[in-house]
Formats: sequence, C-alpha cells, structure tokens
Amino acid sequence: MKSNYKKTMYACFTGYVVQAIVNNFVPLLFVTFQKSYKIPLSEITVLITVNFMVQLLVDLLSAGFIDRIGYRASIILAHIFSAAGLVLLTVLPELFGNAFWGIAVSVIIYALGGGLIEVLVSPIMEACPTDNKEKAMSLLHSFYCWGHMGVVLLSTAFFAIFGIENWKILTLLWVLIPVANIFLFANAPICSLNEEEEKGLTAKELFSQKIFWIFMLMMMCAGASEQAVSQWASTFAEQGLGISKTAGDLAGPMAFAALMGTARLIYGKYGDKFDLNRFMKYSCILCIASYLCIAFVPVPVLGLTGCAVCGFSVGILWPGTFSKASASVQGGGTLMFAMLALAGDLGCSGGPTLAGFVAGSLNNNLRMGILAAVVFPVLLLAGVVWSMSLKNKTKGETYR
Repeated sequence: MKSNYKKTMYACFTGYVVQAIVNNFVPLLFVTFQKSYKIPLSEITVLITVNFMVQLLVDLLSAGFIDRIGYRASIILAHIFSAAGLVLLTVLPELFGNAFWGIAVSVIIYALGGGLIEVLVSPIMEACPTDNKEKAMSLLHSFYCWGHMGVVLLSTAFFAIFGIENWKILTLLWVLIPVANIFLFANAPICSLNEEEEKGLTAKELFSQKIFWIFMLMMMCAGASEQAVSQWASTFAEQGLGISKTAGDLAGPMAFAALMGTARLIYGKYGDKFDLNRFMKYSCILCIASYLCIAFVPVPVLGLTGCAVCGFSVGILWPGTFSKASASVQGGGTLMFAMLALAGDLGCSGGPTLAGFVAGSLNNNLRMGILAAVVFPVLLLAGVVWSMSLKNKTKGETYR
C-alpha cells in the first residue's frame, strides 16, 4: 500500500470512533436526563429512535448526492454535523421550554453526521490500495468497538472524578475528535470505488436480486441485535440490577464493546481459518443465549455477564454480512454500501426502540424489553441459513 494512503486509513479509523461517540455517549446520560430534566423513559426511547431514524434517512438519500459532491466534501460535512450536534447538546436543553426538544434537535444534527460516516467510511477504506482489503475492513469495523469502549471508559472515569453534573464539559471534550478528523480527511488522498469498477449495478439490477434482500434482512437484524442491548446496558445496570453507575458502565457497555471488538479482531487476524457462515451461525446462537440470560437470570453478576457475552456474539454479525454481500454481489459499489447501511441503521433504531417500548409498557421492565428483541438474532440466524441455501442452489453462478 502506498504510504500516503495510511493517512486515509487513520482518518477512516477515527471516523468510526466519531460514530461511536455519536451513538454511545448520550446513552450514558439517560438516567441523568431523567433526573435532571424530568424526562420519562418513553421519551428517552424516542431519542434513540430519532438518532437511528435520521441516520437511516441519510443512508436512503445519500448515494445520489455523495457522488455529486464527492467523498471528501461529504465526509468533512459528516464530521461538521457530528461536532455541531454535540456542542448544541450542551446549550439547547436550557434554551427550549421543554428540555426534551432541545436534546432531540441536538440528536438530529449529530445523527446526520453519524449517518454520513456510516455510508462513507467503508467505501473510502475499500477504495484504498491496501495489500489486504479483508483484513483492513475487519480492522476498520473493530475501531467502532474500541471507540465505544473508550467512550465508556473515559466518560466513566471523568464522571467518577469530576461528577456527573459536569457532563457538558466532557461533551465539549469529545467534540475535539471530530474537529481534528476534519483536518485529517481534508489532507488525506481519497479514491472513489467507481474508479476501480467498470460499471456499478443500477438500483433496478441490485434490487432484483433475491440474495441482496436476504443481506438487507441480515443487516437489519445485525444492527438490532447489537443495539437492543448496547443502548440500554447502562440504564439496565443502574435500574434493572440496582448497581452504581460507575460499576454498571464498566461492567455493562464497556465490557460489551471490548468483547465485540475482540470478536472482530479474532476474525480479522484468523479469518482464513474460520468458515464465515459457521462463525455467524454460532454467534447468533450465542447471542440468543445471552438475551435469555439477561431476561431471566436475576443475579446481577450474571446479568452483566450476559451483556458482555452479547457483545462478543454480535461482533462478527455486521462486518460478516458486509463480507458476504461483497463476495456475492459484484458491482454493488456505493449504492450497495448505502443500502446495507440503511438496513443496519433501521435495525439499530428498531432493536432498542422495541426493547424500550415493551419495557415502558411493563412498568419499565427492561428485562422483558430485551427479551422481546430476541426476535432479531433468531431472524438473523434464519437469514444466514437462507443465504447459504440460496447460494448452494446456484453453484457456479456469479451474482450480478
């Protein structure tokens, strides 16, 4: 790989860290928002829904304008939105008569950035002239996990030392990362996938393939399986298990992120020794088991263990689906990445939203909320088996 493209890779890695901040910092403040602004759990659930629904809308609309304004302008715009939304989070709740709407507007703005980052970072990395694209992509996806882990660890340390009441100061410190990455992307070389492909599939050609829709289902379920536990882990530890915020955040969200990243690193390093379909099947089964543990085991230590194991189990599901789609659908290009990101964000919204609404309807019982979301890893397992079956029926055929 040309040495100057290392800067591009570092910018992509940091881009996923920015997305981890956007998706996972505010959930650490849910209980604080409930207490400080008197926001009920049902409205907190809406914040999660708004975040991922805006990202979903960006996924749906982005493919056209990204090609028009270019990757560089789009990724810089993504980081500007991410930074602006976080800054406004420290200001708008007090400016609005209802603090919920101030938080919601901030979430919408940083979600625009998160959605663009999700669509752009993978194809920018894929277009880099790397020596081993599969390993590079696996490493890229692991940075979301390390970013998630860093957000939880550093935020928890900050709250323990300076107090949760100073969360606005920490929010402004997190803003420095997307701001710094703006300058990195501004000076890094960026290729387009279209430069490497003779002709990308049209929307009609892509949508006519049955296997593409299976991958869309799998991406939706992968996002839902991951976020249904990730988004509620901190709140579940505090309210559902009755342990302190510091211990809950370290043993819940941070352990989840650490094991999710570990799973991706293992596959990235030793992927040639594993069968991807088998790895994903066993991961789905482990995910289902972890959901049942969270829902039914009343011992706090085991409940937190279930959250952590869930992180390991979902690690391969998102990048694994990307890999299967890239190998099976040739010429998908930016359009396919955008549509898969759309499906993933639909799941990221639907999983925690279902869990939150079920919990709210059952007197804030998050155990039962998470149990309801077990439908997603079950459907993903069916999707893995279905995609294998469909491919076996068409041996020797190249999907295009």
